[in-house]
Formats: sequence, C-alpha cells, structure tokens
Amino acid sequence: MNKLVNPKAVHAPLGAYTHSIKVPRDAEWLVVAGQVGMNAKGQVLDGIRKQAEQAFRNILACLKECGMRKKDLVKFNVYLTDSRHIEPYRAARKKVIGDATQPASTLLVIDGLASPDLLIEVEAWAAKA
Repeated sequence: MNKLVNPKAVHAPLGAYTHSIKVPRDAEWLVVAGQVGMNAKGQVLDGIRKQAEQAFRNILACLKECGMRKKDLVKFNVYLTDSRHIEPYRAARKKVIGDATQPASTLLVIDGLASPDLLIEVEAWAAKA
C-alpha cells in the first residue's frame, strides 16, 4: 500500500496534496499522459471549471481501464494557462477527486497549451501494490 508522508521538518501542505508518497517495491505503475478538458467525442468544453472536471474524469477513466482507483494516485502535474483559474481548478478537483485522495502535486501557470482553447492539462501517476 502507498504510504503518505508529510515530514515534520516541512510546512503543512497548502492544499489537497501530500508532500511525498512512498510506493512499495512491488507496485505496478501507471503513467497517465496529460489530460485536458476534452470529452470522448473530441469536444473541448467551455470554461476552466468544466475543462478541469473533464480532465480529472479522463484520468479516472484511465485508472479504471487499468484496474486502478483514486486511492492509487501518487502524483499530479497540473498546468493552468491563467492564475485566475486556480480556485475554479481546485473546486473541480475537489468535486471529481475529493478530499480523501491527496497525491503529491505540482501546479504550474504557463503561457499556453497545445491549443489556445485548452485552459488546463493534468498529468497523473498511479501505483498499486
């Protein structure tokens, strides 16, 4: 089982994440390519909140397809195109992922993604013992 570790020598997490996660040696790994706010029909959804929710739903679909669940998530890399999107992103993550799942997480605000219509991209790593 993955072990969540927040060292006492490091400040408390500033959001819904864990500073580090120890993965057992015998774990099966899954790396999920950056997911965006595009549904199965190839439509980019309108607005950051809808795009973020879709990106996280896409990640959950990848987990499910590979026999994993939210509890197996160990890392998110999140890319936003505007710092004003941080709060709507956090609300979407909470809605889809919930507060019980707190993988290590990095959030970056960048100039742009592969298409100007895309407002968020989320990479995910999961490990299952």
